[in-house]
Amino acid sequence: MGKILVVDDEKNIRDVFKRALENAGHEVMVAENGVIGQQLYMRNNIDIIILDIIMPDQEGIETIIKLKAVDSNVKIIAVSGGGMGNAKNYLYNALKLGARAVFEKPVNFEELIKKVNFLLIE
Repeated sequence: MGKILVVDDEKNIRDVFKRALENAGHEVMVAENGVIGQQLYMRNNIDIIILDIIMPDQEGIETIIKLKAVDSNVKIIAVSGGGMGNAKNYLYNALKLGARAVFEKPVNFEELIKKVNFLLIE
């Protein structure tokens, strides 16, 4: 299967994503913010990044821009609960910047796994 990087500032969310993806047969790495996520992506052969949009240090939108600048083919799935704003607006912006898919929190893991598997063969 694939090597997936989950970037989210909430440990419990990282853990839930990691468990669900590993149960589906994927190798999973985690990062607590966009800066660390970007570093891990650059040092590892990551197939897909699942990226929270609202995070401290380096938010998801900024992370997408930086990752796309170094690898225009990076496969990103953006997720957001909306924070203080509207999740749909954040996710729309992520799509405009090149995210391959978006999910609102709470995430439907069955749908997420289907999308991950699809992106791996794309």
